[in-house]
Amino acid sequence: MVVVGGGTAGARLAQRLPVTLLGEEPHAPYNRVLLAEALAGRYAPEVIALPGTREPARLGVRAVRIDRAARTVECADGSLVAYDRLVLATGSAPVLPPLRGLRGAELPVGVHPFRTLDDCLALRGLVRPGTRAAVIGGGLLGVSAARALAALGAEVILTQQAEHLMERQLDSQASVLLREHLTSLGVEVHTECRVTGLRTRDGAVTALELADGYVLDADVVVLACGVRPRAALAREAGLEVHRGIVVDDELRTSDPSVHAIGDCAEHRGRIYGLAGPALDQADVLAELLLAEEAGEGSPPAAPRYTGTRALTRLTLTGPLAPLDVATFGDPTPAPGDDVVQLTDATRRAYRKVVVRGDRLVGGVLLGDLAAVGTLARTWEGDEPLPDDAPLLHLLTHDGGS
Repeated sequence: MVVVGGGTAGARLAQRLPVTLLGEEPHAPYNRVLLAEALAGRYAPEVIALPGTREPARLGVRAVRIDRAARTVECADGSLVAYDRLVLATGSAPVLPPLRGLRGAELPVGVHPFRTLDDCLALRGLVRPGTRAAVIGGGLLGVSAARALAALGAEVILTQQAEHLMERQLDSQASVLLREHLTSLGVEVHTECRVTGLRTRDGAVTALELADGYVLDADVVVLACGVRPRAALAREAGLEVHRGIVVDDELRTSDPSVHAIGDCAEHRGRIYGLAGPALDQADVLAELLLAEEAGEGSPPAAPRYTGTRALTRLTLTGPLAPLDVATFGDPTPAPGDDVVQLTDATRRAYRKVVVRGDRLVGGVLLGDLAAVGTLARTWEGDEPLPDDAPLLHLLTHDGGS
């Protein structure tokens, strides 16, 4: 069995099964969730390494072509790797925004995406106290990058084209608290702010150009404008690809001998792009392949992946106290939904859940996350809300313990 990709999903599978793992990066598999901590200097690169794989991984090896007829993977170094079963765990790639000054694959000096350990190491080499750093994108990734750069002493500007930060996860009220926290860290936040270009001198970035005509000086620019599945390898091999590599409940692609898991996979029309679902998919695939090997793979014994109800958590450290964020589902209520909302300005806490019938639809919790325990279990298990505990009680400390 050959696994292409040494990220969260590929590494998890390689921890459970004896596979040939082809990792494009030169580093041993690591936890991408902790990249911001590595950038901030809280963790050394070796600390964020994932547990070792059962077989030695081939690192620094880029797969360039799949020959499905011959069942081989061609690598950039010219080598061919034969497979009986192939697993694509190619992950996702950063989206580069259409800006003046960004042309081709080579970025100006000082401009980096925020996706890999090499990105972190490069940024750490550039940033010193007083460095003017601009982050383009105010989603989860951009907020994490801005906080980490501020921890290094940089003068950070965070630009977000949408009306508020982390608009996919937070409502407007929660975003206000997040913005206040970032401001307390020294981050200058600009929302409804569209960056249109980069200014450079001698190949190095010097400033951002905004749509309203303003110019923001910058020594370092971090591109945090989202990611997209890396599906080119699959597409060129003739596999079915929509936004991601299409898989069924057994995580098989349109070729029964090829599976896809993690950020590159599209399951039931959904691409998760989160660590939790990637781990779930790797675990289900491992169980499926073990069951097949044991001759237990016929329905209904074979495991199936039916989706992940993921909860997103983020901790932003600060000069006074950290700000914890947890979100799940859709926090925007539909007509007929019930909404329970609590705000405690003195404790900088905000809690909101959306309920449809006896089920949680979504929620946002900022500040003290004492209430997240029961809510998270109820959400992730798609369980009905308990009859013996009013929803308001679940949002209090005791209810979440």
